[in-house]
Amino acid sequence: MNPPHSIDLNSDLGESYGSWVMGNDEAVLDLVSSANIACGFHAGDATVLLKTVVAAKARNVRIGAHIGYNDLTGFGRRAMEYDHEVLVAETIYQIGAIQAAATTVGATVDYVKPHGALYNRIAVDEAQAAAVIEAMKKLNPELPLMVLSGAPIVDQAISEGLTVIQETFADRAYTSDGRLVSRTQAGAVHHDPQVAARQALAFATGGSITSIDGDPVTVHADSICVHGDNPAALDLVRTIIDTLRAHGVEVRRAR
Repeated sequence: MNPPHSIDLNSDLGESYGSWVMGNDEAVLDLVSSANIACGFHAGDATVLLKTVVAAKARNVRIGAHIGYNDLTGFGRRAMEYDHEVLVAETIYQIGAIQAAATTVGATVDYVKPHGALYNRIAVDEAQAAAVIEAMKKLNPELPLMVLSGAPIVDQAISEGLTVIQETFADRAYTSDGRLVSRTQAGAVHHDPQVAARQALAFATGGSITSIDGDPVTVHADSICVHGDNPAALDLVRTIIDTLRAHGVEVRRAR
């Protein structure tokens, strides 16, 4: 974990597809310390993947494999059932794709972060989590896994020998027990930069945030995420960084 005066700030990027553009990746890359780059299953394509890897490398931004369900139509946010071996294979396939892209520009893939429905499912589902963990151990057991802070997946991955990065979300609302509010609920996503910045500051300094029910809750953070597909992403990131700096917290790549 980083010392109290610094925190890793990550964003989900590389999610454009063909002529369809999602977010403002290069501007966000100028600000964050880690980039979760889509590997072509939930979003992105070969050209977007390579372009985003090149842009991250040029800015010395840490590169993460943002793997997901094979679900471009649903942006990887639809619940899916998977055969164990298929999920193992698709995890290896996606990580391999971004590793190949990174190799061409002298970069490395430094961690894996699942996306959307897969991220939420493995947080609590031991079977699908086991498939992702198995794939990572087969491919490179030294790769850290970025997962939802405080979720059962944390202990499961650690028990299998993986390094875990516990992640929080500046632009998502939390329940009183420290879980993310479902996107189906009103107020699940923060669009107000000041709200997101206050939440990020609390995560970075070990303070408490306010749950959707108005209760104080403390959530451990090794890294803080701002979603690249949030229409307010750029304003959110800028306001978060300004707020952190004003309180003596530096944005820095996690170790």
